[in-house]
Amino acid sequence: MIKLSTLITSIALAVGLSGCGQEQQTSNATTNTVEQQQSFKWKLVTSWPKNYPGLGTAPERFAENVEAMSNGRLKIKVYGAGELVPGFEVFDTVSSGTAEMGHSAAYYWKGKIPAAQFFTAIPFGMNAQEVNGWLHHGGGMELWKELYEPYNLIPAAGGNTGVQMAGWFKKEVNSVEDLKGLKMRIPGLGGEVLEKLGGVPLSLTGGEIFTALQTGAIDATEWVGPYNDLAFGLNKAAEFYYYSGWHEPGANLEFLINKEAYASLPSDLQAIVTSAMRTANQDMLDEYTARNNTALDQLKNKHNVKLRKFSPEVMQALKAATMEVISEQARNDEAVAKVWRSYSEFLQQVKAYHQISEMEYYSNR
Repeated sequence: MIKLSTLITSIALAVGLSGCGQEQQTSNATTNTVEQQQSFKWKLVTSWPKNYPGLGTAPERFAENVEAMSNGRLKIKVYGAGELVPGFEVFDTVSSGTAEMGHSAAYYWKGKIPAAQFFTAIPFGMNAQEVNGWLHHGGGMELWKELYEPYNLIPAAGGNTGVQMAGWFKKEVNSVEDLKGLKMRIPGLGGEVLEKLGGVPLSLTGGEIFTALQTGAIDATEWVGPYNDLAFGLNKAAEFYYYSGWHEPGANLEFLINKEAYASLPSDLQAIVTSAMRTANQDMLDEYTARNNTALDQLKNKHNVKLRKFSPEVMQALKAATMEVISEQARNDEAVAKVWRSYSEFLQQVKAYHQISEMEYYSNR
């Protein structure tokens, strides 16, 4: 009887546990189903004119890819600069949660986070290919996330223009002396380098540049390269087009995500957003690589733009001033020093390899 009682108890316990397991599985399946049925609507604010070539179309394509991959569960509406907020207010808008995402350039926030500008471009630094390597496999992303974490933001690479042009000038620049007193739209570290050589840097959004150059409010401007510069018609406001883009050798754009908004997404939608950002990052570089060629040909042969190259004297002065600016900032800001240490170490490694690979190939091609 005792054995029979024990056997009955064991069977009952097994059946009970089995039932609990089935209930747990059913509960998990129900939770997953509910998550998969949830839908979200996000706002994405940018620092660019609506649907502007390259810079503006990248977030639009990103939103389209997210909607397609999520089967419509996550829809993202993209706003151009000034539609919802001004272009320079993207950071604060996403940080506060007024918009769930943003697309901009990190050097616009240097007044708030001096080290942020290192994640857009460093004069005489890495190109697009090298920056992507540092960010995604060299420790750069970890440092970037650390900088933005106190602001309730998650950053991600959002595209790259490749090596930019040095800019549009109303007068020729034949010496370092010609840079003194020059009023130029040039943000980030490039602007601080110009200031070190006696120039007057100004930070303007893309939509403000043409009028400022045409009216004489500025004497020169850098923007991006032939593809975007032709779209803005900058050749109508200045005749001298200088190369190469010492100030932005690989201008990395950024996606900004509100941390709480991201956490509210189920894991599959988080993965879709992450994947779509990586796709957008590469796609922008591909687009500029393809479009700059035709645009430069039009500027030279149809619009008779005067292409110019900075002299070795000017380039050497810009490079020397760059090292002064970075050294000063690294001494005065611990975060800058930390980012610069990681960046410069990776730069030295990749330079050594690219000297015998990329550069050697270019010279032989």
